[in-house]
Amino acid sequence: MDTSISAGLRTAGFPTSSDIWLELDGRKVAVVQGYTCKAGRSSYAVEAFGEEEPVATVQGPQSYTIQLTRLYATDQAIADGIDFYAMRDFSLVICKPDRKVIYSGCQWSEIQEEGRLGQMVMEKLTLVAQGRMEVAA
Repeated sequence: MDTSISAGLRTAGFPTSSDIWLELDGRKVAVVQGYTCKAGRSSYAVEAFGEEEPVATVQGPQSYTIQLTRLYATDQAIADGIDFYAMRDFSLVICKPDRKVIYSGCQWSEIQEEGRLGQMVMEKLTLVAQGRMEVAA
């Protein structure tokens, strides 16, 4: 990609595939082409005896489910014999123009591989993250 185009995308706020990766024990083990993130939170109403409507709403913990597409293991991870099926407690790092978003304590919940003759293997990895934080770039 032409660097002027790449720089333009960065200013517009679109991360590029080199800006999304998985880390395990502080090492980059895979780069990711794309992702979709879904954050959710459970909540419930607090009811009081004799009241027709709830008196409060209590928020529960947040959950993060992320689907990654097209993972490519780094050369070092391949040399180390990385096994995506055995990975536990890893992080997803997404670099944006002004900050990094880090999903930590990740566990995979689903791995999908699709192979066709003459084409690259398409992999999808669905993960659940324990936490999310943003840090300045």
